[in-house]
Parts: sequence; C-alpha cells; structure tokens
Amino acid sequence: MDRNVCGHPQWTAALLRPSTTRGRTYGSTWHLCHKGGKRDEELILPLNSSLSISLHQDQLKSTTTVMASPAFSEDRLWLNGQEESVQGSRLQALLHEVRRRAAKRPLEEVQREEEEDKAEAFTLAQLFGVRGELSGIAKRGSGSACRSMYGGVVRWTRGAQADGADSIAVQVTPENYWPELRIFILVVSDLQKAVSSSEGMRRSVATSKLLQHRATVLVPELLRKAEAAVKARDFAAFAQLAMCDSNQLHAICLDTHPPIFYLNDTSRQIMRLVHAYNQACAEIRAGYTFDAGPNAFVLTTARDASKLLGLIEHFFPAQTSTSKRYIRGLPLATNPPSVELQRIIGLEPQPHTLHYILCTKPGPGPQRIFDSEAHLLNTDGLPGN
Repeated sequence: MDRNVCGHPQWTAALLRPSTTRGRTYGSTWHLCHKGGKRDEELILPLNSSLSISLHQDQLKSTTTVMASPAFSEDRLWLNGQEESVQGSRLQALLHEVRRRAAKRPLEEVQREEEEDKAEAFTLAQLFGVRGELSGIAKRGSGSACRSMYGGVVRWTRGAQADGADSIAVQVTPENYWPELRIFILVVSDLQKAVSSSEGMRRSVATSKLLQHRATVLVPELLRKAEAAVKARDFAAFAQLAMCDSNQLHAICLDTHPPIFYLNDTSRQIMRLVHAYNQACAEIRAGYTFDAGPNAFVLTTARDASKLLGLIEHFFPAQTSTSKRYIRGLPLATNPPSVELQRIIGLEPQPHTLHYILCTKPGPGPQRIFDSEAHLLNTDGLPGN
C-alpha cells in the first residue's frame, strides 16, 4: 500500500539527499501468543504480554518512503497509489509522537506498499533523527506494529505504567537463532471480515470472562514456557503452546457476546490435518495458529517442510490443475504423501478451498533502502519515482 504526508518542517536539505528522504522495507509478523484485547484503547495498551515472529522479507514485505521539505504546505499520504486522509486518530498520534521526540514541526511525505504502521514509525524516526527505543512510537499507530520493529522472536511487554511507557517490544531471539523454523501461510479467504479485529477485541474485553482469566492467569505461564521453548529450540513444546494459545483465542471469541466466528470449515479441516500428521509421526512435528480470521499459519521445521507441504497440497489441492502460483515464497519441493500416509490421515481432500500457500521463515526487522531508484516518491514528493 502507499502512503504520503506533507508539511512545512524547517528542513533545508535537498529533497533526495539522505537527510530528507528515507526508504525502508518491513516484514510481517506471525503471532505465537496473542494479546487478546486492550486495557487502554487510546494509548493502545494490551491486556497481556504477547509473542510473535517477524517473517522474512524475501517473501513478505512492505516498502515505505518518507520525505520532508519546507516546500510542502501540508501533510499528505498515499496508500497503494491512492491518496488517503491523514486525519485518522492513529496516524495523527503516530505523527505527533515522532514530532514530539524530534522537537521538530510539521512533516513529510510517506508512501508505502503494505498497510503497516511500523513503516511510518521507523522511517519517520530515521528521517527526523529520533534515536533510542522506537517500538513505543510504532505502538501509537498500531499495537501489533511495535513487535515488527525487531527481527526474530519478539515479545510485546504489557507494562504496568498508566501512560504505557513501559509497554514496549523486546527481542527474545534474533532471526538467525532458529534457522530451521518454517511457516506456511494458508490463505483461506481474502474477503473483509464481518467483525474486524479491533471491534472483536473491544467486544471480548467488554463481555468475555474467559478473556480476563486468560490474561491474568494463563498467559504469564504460557509466555514463560513459550520463550523457554524458543530459546531451547524445542519444536514440540513450541508448537503445542502455539496451538493451545490459538485455540484459547477462538474459545474467547465464542465466549464473547454476541459470539464471533472467525474460523470456518476449512480452518477446522486444517487443524485436523495437523493433528493427524502429528499422530502419524508419533510426535509433534507441526503446529498451527489462527489470528482473527480463517487463514492458517502452519509451522514446522526444515526436516518436515517438504513432506508437510506435499500433504497440504494433496488434501487442499489447487483450484485448477494449471495454477502456477499456488505455492509461493521459499522454493520447496513437495513430497506427495504415500497411500499409507493418506490412509492414516483419513481425511477427504478439500479442493478449491485455499487461494494459495506461502512458505516463509523468520526474518529481520526494518531494513534501510540505499538505492534511490527504489524510492516510491519522486523529487516533488509525489508517487512515482
């Protein structure tokens, strides 16, 4: 997606010099331990700490370019080539925080290719010379975005202070700590959800007693065990905890009033496949998580990646035999399951139920673009370079 903001900062360098233009790429994240809801909507403070993995930018990334110039008379923003309003409360909170820390006034231009508030936070901070801990800035635009400020496995700490100053992201392990990890994203639906994630969390916080119990009693222990499993590279424990956390999240959705239904029949069939595969292996070699939607994140290791991918492709075949981009991302050979393994799994194939499968692995945090040809803004601060 593309964003762009303009202002009249007291900025005198030429538009395309490093002091006035910043480009960054950013990855997406996969949630191991979900935050579940917010304790403060305005400050975007979570009910509980959470854990995520930054996914590799070779498969999933957004690109952001930021500019500042005294020639700009207003803040402007482009998202995927379309100009958008800059009056949204979250964007304004993000811009305000960057300006406050930079002790400078009105702003810049931002264009991005994916809607991730971490993009603005990191790139604006670089542009205006803001140093130090940046996840607190990203949080003002999107709570989850603060976790994307680091690579590898990241914890977003709940914090205890009323102003949220101690609710920040902390890197647990770097992206190359567990290189064998693999994540398959099974895209079940690309339609807009009937209940947005933010609305679902607000409804759950207001009505679900299970959510409160989870946040105060279950999550602290789950988080401790999950971080220990990651540091020990204990895949079985890691996958088991991920699945338990995901199931708890969707149990809370059912405990919400009115109940929220994010998973569908395909989602549940994917869960059955993972459990059946683990039973066939006589140990946990795969896991799953679901965010607020039907799409699955299936995790495994390099040892099982080709075999598991072949199993997924068999039971969830492409919509047509000529689908060339059904499996995307990391290049992986698929090992078709044997007749015996198909019998053990015992599921009926579900054709035409997945849009595509994307294969990826843990990746780094934001990366600076040094090639000016890759910037998304031209010398006038408009889309198109």
